[in-house]
Amino acid sequence: MAELTQARRKASFYFKRISGSILLLALAAVFFFSAYTKIASQAAFDSFQWSFIDIGISSNFLAGILARLMISFEFLLGLFLLLHIYLKQFTYPAVITLLCVFIIYLLMVIANQGDSGNCGCFGNTVTMKPSAAIWKNVAMITATLLLWYIYPIKPYKGQILLAALLSMGAIATPIVMNLPELNQAQVVAEPIDLNPLYSNNPPPSVELRTGKHIVAFMSLTCPHCRKAAYLLQIIHHQHPDIPIFLVLVGSSNFENDFFKETHAIALPHIHFTDTKAFAAMAGTGVPAIFWVNNSVIERKANYYQLDPKNIIEWLRR
Repeated sequence: MAELTQARRKASFYFKRISGSILLLALAAVFFFSAYTKIASQAAFDSFQWSFIDIGISSNFLAGILARLMISFEFLLGLFLLLHIYLKQFTYPAVITLLCVFIIYLLMVIANQGDSGNCGCFGNTVTMKPSAAIWKNVAMITATLLLWYIYPIKPYKGQILLAALLSMGAIATPIVMNLPELNQAQVVAEPIDLNPLYSNNPPPSVELRTGKHIVAFMSLTCPHCRKAAYLLQIIHHQHPDIPIFLVLVGSSNFENDFFKETHAIALPHIHFTDTKAFAAMAGTGVPAIFWVNNSVIERKANYYQLDPKNIIEWLRR
């Protein structure tokens, strides 16, 4: 009887260790994959960075720093799981806390924008709706709690030094892979003739020729224009007092797809049909985003330079 009990204990021990090892490796792999896909391409990182603006961060630069730190933390948790560093003391609680933060953010996204589009959990590599991402995070929390019970590893010698070195490496990796943008909108003083817009049918719903406005000239098929429009709608949502207006050109067949991807339907806009006049106003490339003051362009910006804080300061001058 004692031998049978001992055999059962031994079998239970190995079952917990083997199943725990597999579960821990899978959890670490998800964190590595999640972090890498957010930083692997500029488009993926832009979407993740702008999610911080969407929850109220007023500085594009600060949002970029926070995005990089979050990616660093995901890398770090993956490494700590893989190398069994302070699992019960730090890593398991940190994993659960981070996943709970993600769930709260995803619930905010669903409340503000509905359960549509890509949540960005795995960049642009794997498309996942916010609700699906919530269930994914719940499954990961469940796996972590199970690991806490079946896979407790005692701290080993040298973990403090290893943890410090890994932390520095994890923080540096996203910064090296995607350096923060420090450039500001270009300061100019160029007149712009916006009268052709008022020959359009329908004309703009606001008077753009007087006062200060952010006027963005975009093509419905331009991928960079869609990024810019997505960011502008986030800024509009957080700062509805910022006067933003979109001038869109291109076949109306692409309009529904444009607004579905950018969520920018609430922004004041017109579909402009005179391509020659559009080119005269926008210049040689799109998106052309102008900070216009009484029909004079005072700033020219690309979508990396659309910092809500700087725009508000310009409007108050």
